[in-house]
Amino acid sequence: MARASYAIAIGSNRPGRHGRPEREVAAALKALGGVVAVGPVVRSAPLGPSLRRYANTVALIESPLSPPEMLAHCKAIERRFGRRRGRRWGTRVIDLDLVLWSEGAWASPGLIVPHKEFRTRDFVLEPLARLVPDWRDPVSGSTIRQLACSLRRPRAVDRIASAP
Repeated sequence: MARASYAIAIGSNRPGRHGRPEREVAAALKALGGVVAVGPVVRSAPLGPSLRRYANTVALIESPLSPPEMLAHCKAIERRFGRRRGRRWGTRVIDLDLVLWSEGAWASPGLIVPHKEFRTRDFVLEPLARLVPDWRDPVSGSTIRQLACSLRRPRAVDRIASAP
């Protein structure tokens, strides 16, 4: 397979052998290899019951790996960093999500690209928009810039709730 680009979301909210979450993110970037660009680190509230804030970023990776091979690579890194399968939304030393692939969409058992939740996560879209604002979501056709702006735009429910 020719080299393709991947957008990989990286997050940590628990110290590990590399130190605090920001250091775990930096170590994961080194472990991934093929990194061509990295977005800013964004601190965010956890999803679900975890109480620890996350350090998040997105990296652009160039690789000859297919999407299933890239997923296996990411899962192997997570295991090396001490991530164990367990409670969903729990604290984690590292979380690597395959968000986008330059060749479009991919669907196979255990892997869907683009990541099904990335459109609703500002901690993914904000750093991603800094890197590749004109990339398009192969499902919606919207640019990353448009998706990021749609999260910042107040919705009718937000305006009603904040009305005097």
